[in-house]
Amino acid sequence: MKKAIIIGSGIAGIACALRLNHKGYKVTVLEANENFGGKIQEFNQNGFRWDMGPSLFTLPYLIDELFVLYGEEPKNHFNYHRKETICNYFWNDGSSFSVNSNSCRFINEASKFFNEDPEKLGDYLINSQKKYDLTADLFIEKSLHKASTFLNKKAVKAVSNIKALDTNLSLNELNEKHFSNPKLIQFFNRFATYNGSSPYKTPGIMSMIPHLEMNLGTYYPKNGMRSIVNSLVQFGLNKGIEFIAKKKVKSIKLTGKKVKGVRTEHDFYDADLVISNADIYPTYKNLLPNLKMPKAVKKEEKSSSGIIFYWGVKKSFPQLDLHNVFFTENYREEFEQIFANKGFNTDPTIYLNISSKEEKQDAPDGCENWFVMINTPNNLGQNWEETRMKLRETVINKLNKVLGCNLEDLIVVEDYLDPILIEQRTSSHLGALYGAASNSKFAAFLRHPNFKSNINGLYFCGGSVHPGGGIPLCLNSAKIVANQVAAA
Repeated sequence: MKKAIIIGSGIAGIACALRLNHKGYKVTVLEANENFGGKIQEFNQNGFRWDMGPSLFTLPYLIDELFVLYGEEPKNHFNYHRKETICNYFWNDGSSFSVNSNSCRFINEASKFFNEDPEKLGDYLINSQKKYDLTADLFIEKSLHKASTFLNKKAVKAVSNIKALDTNLSLNELNEKHFSNPKLIQFFNRFATYNGSSPYKTPGIMSMIPHLEMNLGTYYPKNGMRSIVNSLVQFGLNKGIEFIAKKKVKSIKLTGKKVKGVRTEHDFYDADLVISNADIYPTYKNLLPNLKMPKAVKKEEKSSSGIIFYWGVKKSFPQLDLHNVFFTENYREEFEQIFANKGFNTDPTIYLNISSKEEKQDAPDGCENWFVMINTPNNLGQNWEETRMKLRETVINKLNKVLGCNLEDLIVVEDYLDPILIEQRTSSHLGALYGAASNSKFAAFLRHPNFKSNINGLYFCGGSVHPGGGIPLCLNSAKIVANQVAAA
């Protein structure tokens, strides 16, 4: 039986393990940390439970198909439900808008709230879907680094409709072209943050992202985001996959142009395949020091990072839901500060996730578990302790004004995550949450491929390689690797 070693147990690594196991490989997953799951972690304190990492769940079929692959019913292992309210949005002037999952209702309510033509809103969502349908098979589900990807009818159709993809406009320029209300433009600009990019730089093709959320829906996994990892790891164990925690890989052994296995501090694991689910930068720097790091990996602009506060709050806020956003007054300045100045504006946009809105047991009675995130530049040596304390004060003052409360007196439990801790705990280079940013129309083509063309048996999956960061893209990277292994 052929052997495969997977370095790292992020969602892509776990999915890749399941797919290769199904293909008959003996799979071992080596994880440096104590817990499996990469960024999808949780912690409990004083009766509160928080999901520490990703909090948005879309395209659940990508999880389901890992169970279906083995002929099993997903609901016997993993359950979720669709959210009726996608997200609540708040502005400094006291206005707020709740996005309903029914697209017709959203169009009707948004046209009134933003004073925009409902036909324009409908056309925007239709175009969002068209962009996704045209490009998903080409840019997301297959390798961009194989000629076969482009030698089919779908690729020809996508290229022939290149103008409709709006690659020559920034997302903001596209949204300004469609709408006049600055709040609605800001609303659709926000989708650039889903892959850690700036709406003023990322191409208009990214307007496909609203389709995932507003047409296909957002979901909540039973028992929280961590249940994704728990269910898949347990399923993998039942299928004979070996998961080993606290086993840090020191190097990938190559003999000539072929993978031979990996070395840890005390052991050697021989393998026919090695798949790195680690960030691509430290993979080259630490695990493949004798291979020249590609220039694109060295020079690529990294995505944004973040500071997250985990607050146990001794009050319930009925105006809030699972997902909530408190917008800045000046969105352009916020992204200029993050990407150009590597700093912060004085009025940051705040994302607030409250899983106790879905799972009552995540907080004591009458309380809520707040996951409060602010987008930041990546770690370039800034004084993060000072920054965190300033941002904490700014965020509390902003939320106090919008929600009409005294939040400082309501916080009974507190913890945090910053770019330094993100980098330390997940080996994400510079603390970037999504690997490379998508701040150019060529970004998709500049991402590192899922294979090493001149090394037999070496593959890569996860958010720092094609097709990008976020749970759906990471799951697709695992599928791409498995398909490439099968075709080799």
